Amino acid sequence: MSEQFRKVDEVVLHGGYIFDLVRADFISPEGEPFSRDIVRHPGAVSVVPIDSDGRVIMVRQYRPALDQYILEIPAGKRDVADEPPAETAQRELGEEIGMRAGTLDLLGTFANAPGFSDELSWVYLGRNLESVPRDVQGIEESHMSVERFTFDEAFSLIADGSLIDTKTVIGLYLAASLVGGG
Repeated sequence: MSEQFRKVDEVVLHGGYIFDLVRADFISPEGEPFSRDIVRHPGAVSVVPIDSDGRVIMVRQYRPALDQYILEIPAGKRDVADEPPAETAQRELGEEIGMRAGTLDLLGTFANAPGFSDELSWVYLGRNLESVPRDVQGIEESHMSVERFTFDEAFSLIADGSLIDTKTVIGLYLAASLVGGG
């Protein structure tokens, strides 16, 4: 294809704490103009932390958008300017579970909802964990619980619909393929 889509303009409709909502104008390869609403997000990281017994450490956290507690791997948005994703991942481990990974391996990067958002997520495998002071950030984190599961238990929770968080499902499958769990 010799012609490409071109973005010609973008206007912020809402500037928020976590994301911005923009209206972007484009031109199709055939020259047809069109607009799309897009969520601009700084990106996120998540970590599948594996303890010395081979269990996955997860958190159960209240998520206001769903009005329920969700079981998920430690994660957070890339809200510190120019902070590398791996450093954000280590920071989030400390904040949420009071751990630091001696070994942090990138499992993959994925687009969460490319139909309407530019958010990219980096998911890591964290091993050789060491305790660090927990640095709770925000109301939801102050009420989260830290829980440990074998891979088999985690996959059973996915299968029965109890574990519904996308980054966690992706992270668990990628980690299990690497470490042989599940």
